[in-house]
Amino acid sequence: LLLFEVKELSHLPRRETAKRCGYYTTTKNDLTRVNLTDFYDAVLAAKGVPLDPEGTKDGRGREPTYRVSVHKNGQIVIGSTYTQAMGLRSGDEFEIKLGYKHIHLKQVDAESDQSSEEKVAAAS
Repeated sequence: LLLFEVKELSHLPRRETAKRCGYYTTTKNDLTRVNLTDFYDAVLAAKGVPLDPEGTKDGRGREPTYRVSVHKNGQIVIGSTYTQAMGLRSGDEFEIKLGYKHIHLKQVDAESDQSSEEKVAAAS
């Protein structure tokens, strides 16, 4: 029904189309505010485009961004999401190797001289 209405009103500007489809509010000063975000979300949902598919989040905080920033004290903190994904445990040691625009952490294997290398931060 919404898609049909949008098609019928396609000759109008977007704001007017959204308003005629009911995506607006009236303020206490009798001003009309068109809610384009909800309108676009409804149009995409009507077209079958999932914006926030259920089940992608486990409800336990934010999604990992795979980025870190340097804190004011100069430290870089790598969150537990990443260390758990790599199977790291408390006490694991790393050798730090600085590159031109990157930092390599090379895991020091206590049982042998073998080590695995992970690139953890790259400047763009």
